[in-house]
Order: sequence, then structure tokens, then C-alpha cells
Amino acid sequence: MAILKACKTIPELFVFLTDRFGNTPGKYVIQRKVDNKFVGISYKEFRDQTESFAFGLLAVGIKKNDKVAIIAENRPEWVYSDMAILGIGAIDVPLYPSLTADSIEFILNNSESKAIIVSNKFQLNKILKIKDNCRYLKFIILINEKDSVANQKQIHTFKDIQEMGDLYKANNPNQFMSSIESVKENDLCTIIYTSGTTGEPKGVMLTHKNILSNVNSALIAYPITEQDVFLSFLPLCHIFERMAGYYTAFASGCSVVYAESIESVAQNLLEAKPTIMTTVPRLFERIYSKIIRNIESQSPSKQKIFYWAVEIGKEFAVAKRNGSLSITLSVKHKLADKLVFQKLKEKMGGRMRFFISGGAPLSRDLGEFFEAVGILILEGYGLTESAPVIAANKADDYKFGTVGKIFPGVEIKIASDGEILARGPNIMMGYFKNKKETDETIKDGWLHTGDIGVFDAEGFLMITDRKKHLFKTSTGKYIAPTPIENMFLASKYIDQFVLVGDKRMFLSALIVPDFESLKEYADSNNIPYSNIEELVKRKEIYELIDKDMSKIQKKLANFERVRKFTLLEKPFALEDGEITPSLKIRRKIVEERYRHLIDEMYGN
Repeated sequence: MAILKACKTIPELFVFLTDRFGNTPGKYVIQRKVDNKFVGISYKEFRDQTESFAFGLLAVGIKKNDKVAIIAENRPEWVYSDMAILGIGAIDVPLYPSLTADSIEFILNNSESKAIIVSNKFQLNKILKIKDNCRYLKFIILINEKDSVANQKQIHTFKDIQEMGDLYKANNPNQFMSSIESVKENDLCTIIYTSGTTGEPKGVMLTHKNILSNVNSALIAYPITEQDVFLSFLPLCHIFERMAGYYTAFASGCSVVYAESIESVAQNLLEAKPTIMTTVPRLFERIYSKIIRNIESQSPSKQKIFYWAVEIGKEFAVAKRNGSLSITLSVKHKLADKLVFQKLKEKMGGRMRFFISGGAPLSRDLGEFFEAVGILILEGYGLTESAPVIAANKADDYKFGTVGKIFPGVEIKIASDGEILARGPNIMMGYFKNKKETDETIKDGWLHTGDIGVFDAEGFLMITDRKKHLFKTSTGKYIAPTPIENMFLASKYIDQFVLVGDKRMFLSALIVPDFESLKEYADSNNIPYSNIEELVKRKEIYELIDKDMSKIQKKLANFERVRKFTLLEKPFALEDGEITPSLKIRRKIVEERYRHLIDEMYGN
């Protein structure tokens, strides 16, 4: 459906929604867990809380174009803060809760943030450690009152600011509305720092128009209605969740339910019964591994039924798309649905219409498997710099192994070296205080994405790899590592996978196994071990993974096959700098850290 109202700024959207639904009983804008059950927040409460906070920011001297940072998990106060900051014409700087104190210090100084809103003691401690080095920082606003620290002049609780706001409002009742009216579509709305797999983070400057043009396009592309319920678990500081799971959901009058944590998503799906969810492929890889582990522990007859049902599901999906459904296949599909698919769909809450996946490539096999069991995953593609969507699959026009067709309102062209270039109202203003990088990224109005891609005959875009990830073996063959890595990630025994081979004779890999699957295998095959380190070194385990990889590699050309691999004893971690906050592996750091193991594989 189209957007309820084509608003030019996010504060205008806030006023429209709270006016329209302010007196609608039982209609919730947000739901979150309170005392172990989901409780809704009405549009009236949303407006009141936001206004009090906005007036409070004005009371402490935050004004138009000031920067205010937010470091918090997904919760109502994140949204109140965002709407209040933007409503007074200020600019927000959202931060990943997983960032280290050093990264926060860099961003607060680079963005010239005057205030930071923090959720809890854990985040507060990081700020207290660096606050004296943050030359622009005047206020720290703490959401959880119970975590407040005595005798700290700079610290106010969220409630303190709201109370100041209520007093300020009494003397300046119209200031918030007049601020909202003064915000223009081309004003800077937010600065989002990209974690980057190399170098210092860069501050992406997005305007209200950049983001809302993408929201508008999303509502043209997807059949979202007021009845839809979103489950939100990806961080709101990430532009994908912020645009799709927050502004798009709000703009169509949906209700957004906040998952308690990543770990509780499975439970929250059952409780919230969402109809749409934005997510990343990692979630499906985990769900798939769990399903397969569960099936393989069942009796041979149950396994046979399951795999038969999946095959029927695949045939049914293809026939339906081609308009060639036979009565026999429909009858078989009904039976497969009753025996297998319904139970899997119930685990997703039973009402899921589709998932929207982004942030990393989704393997074709995974997409086809979930489609077969009646769970549709629509993959899209974009960057923070494009607010974020450039291309996406739609509910009635999708193809697995691609990122869909060009998003409404966006233009794409492929450069002579294969790089994807994009242009449109969603493309960023540039990088904050970084003209050199801006000029290298945006040339003649075209955003240079750094991704290599190609259109197929039907206009679906396929991403082959990051330009900087492509490497060349010493035999002269170019390799795009990501698609190969994604094939191996489909194995239930593999959790993380890094392909190695730049300027080498052949390809090798560093593999973090799925430790749960390995333990189950070892236990059922009487393989002794006393800890993970010992288990990973067992010859039987190496042979198990070697055999699994051989099956997967059959589809690959000779020069793309992995000849040697090393099993690692612990996952790549954010704290060690091996992955970015959006869970992308930092190849350079991983290769440096495990240089000795890589050299061993090549006999150095």
C-alpha cells in the first residue's frame, strides 16, 4: 500500500501519526515486555513522553543543529529520544551498544555531540571512562534511573529531563510545534557511523528526505497494512532496522514489538505472533541448523517424511510461480503442510507473512528451503550511504540468489569494472567532516558502492562480492570469496568461515565449527573429549567436516575449491575486533591474527 501520508520530515510524520491515532483505543505504536508480558504504548503516551523529553532538551540548551548521541538497546526511550531530537531540529548520532569506550570517544569527538543518552550502568561506565576526553560533551542522560551515580553533575536521568521539560513547556507551550514546522526535508537528520571493515568509522550524513524517500519506496514495494505487527530485534542504530523496522512500520500505522534480546527471539516469535520481521541471514542459518539437528535425532521414518515434504514444498513453489500447479501436487502439498510445515510455521508465531533480510548475503539454498516449508524470505540490498535500500525482492516478484530488482525511485548502473553505482533521493549528503572520502565515494552524483554486481536477464541484481574482497590466486584466477563462503555456511557443522587465497597457489579456509553440532556428533559416535579445544583437534572431527565440505564443493569450479582448512577453537568476536558490530568479518584482522595457521597450510 502507499504511505498513509507523504510526509517530508520525520517530525511531520510523528505529528501526523499521533494526531491520527491519538484517540484510537487499543491501538499500540510499540509493545515491550513488562513483568514478563508484552504491554502496549498508545499513540497518546508516545506523544506525551516524546514532547516532555523534547521540551527537556530545549530546557538544558540543546538547539537546532546540535548533535545528540544515543547508545541504548531497542526500547521505547530510543524512539522518544529520536523523535524529540529530530523534532527540535537537532541531529542524532546513534551508536551500537557493543562499541568500546575508545570507539565511542572517537565518534563523540568527531560528531561534536553535546549530549549522550545511555541506557544502563554498563553503557554509562564506558562514558564515564572517556567523558573528560570528549570536549563537546556537556550532558549524560541515563534512561535506567536505578543505575544513576551520586554526585555526578553532568548526569541527568531521562525522567529528570522530562520533568524539566514539563516546567519549560508551561512557559513556552508552542516551541516544540514551531521547531517541528521549521525542520525542512533537506536538513541533516542523523549521522550514522559505519563500523567499516577497515580504518576509522566514517559519519554518514542522512537527511530527512534521504530516509523518507526510502520509506515511501518500501511502502510501494511491500503490501504492508495497519494490521501488520513487526517484531524488532536488530539494533535501531543500524539504518536497515531504523528505516524498515521503525519508520516504515510507523508510517503504515503498524505496531512494533521489541524482542527482549537476540537470544529470546525464538520465544518472542511465539508470544508476539508477528506478521513481518526484518532480520539478517544469520538468524535463518541458526534456525535451519536447529531444524536439521532436530530432524536427524528422529527415527528414519520421520526423517523420510520430512525430506519428502521439503521436496514437495520445492516442487509446489516452482509450479505455483510458473502457473502450472496440478491437482496431484496440490493434494501432496496439503499433506506435507499438515505433517511438517504447520509445525515449523507455528514456531514463527503462525502468522508470519514474510521476512525481509538484509545486511549480508542470503544463500539461495536457504531461501529455497524456507520457501518450501511456507516461510518467505525477501532479500534486499543497500548501504548506510543509501539510507539504505537500493534493490529488493518483493512478495510477488522474487528470485533467490539475487537481491531483487531496483527499488522504486532509485537508479542503478554497473561500471565498466563491475562496480554497482546508485543515484537517487536516498543517497547521503556525504561523510561528516571528511571531504576526501566523500569525493571518492560520490562522483557526478553516483554513489560508488564498492560492491561488484550484475543484472540477470529478468532485471534481478546479483551481488558477486565486495570490490576490495576480490583476490587473485598466484595462478591468475580471480576469486569472489563471499558466495563461496556462503555455500559452506549452509553446513550444520560450520558456524563461521573465512576463505584465504590471495596471491596463493590454492584456496584454504579458517573455520569456526558449530560446537553444539560437533558435541552431538561426538557424543553419538563415542568420540572422547574433555573440552572444545580437544574436540576440534580430533582426527574424526576433521574428517567429518572434510567429508561435508567435499559434498558442498562439487558445485564449484576446480580453482574455487578449498584444498586445506584449519578448525579454530573459538568464534570470531566483536570484542577482539574480528567482526564489525553488524557481524561482518574483518578479513585483514583475522588473516593477521591467524597468520601462523595460514602459513602452516601453505607449508611456510
